Amino acid sequence: MPVKNIKDVAVNDVKTGVSTTIQVLISPGEGPNFAMRRFIMQPGGSMPRHINTVEHEQFVLNGQARIGIGDETFEVKKGDVVFIPEGVPHWYQNHGVDDFEFLCIIPNKPDEIKILGGSGC
Repeated sequence: MPVKNIKDVAVNDVKTGVSTTIQVLISPGEGPNFAMRRFIMQPGGSMPRHINTVEHEQFVLNGQARIGIGDETFEVKKGDVVFIPEGVPHWYQNHGVDDFEFLCIIPNKPDEIKILGGSGC
């Protein structure tokens, strides 16, 4: 389907996250090279420190959050662009008062997610 509305895409809880949902806007079956996902993290929400076997390109649509990438911590906000290389530990914490919302584009390759010890945040 070349065009669809975000309202028509299922919203699911992120199993390893706290107060975080995901929508798969363009699935691996729809896009030949990339998948597009939308994450919404409520205030106080988080995702634990983990690694993926694929890179992430992200665009922040709303809110602000603290993100750990490798050994660095970043404060990100609406309009920021984030790159997370494959295999690099990362985590998220919404410390703002608004929902933290971002698009995440990943290549259509097998992705293994490994949760690491400690929250990082």
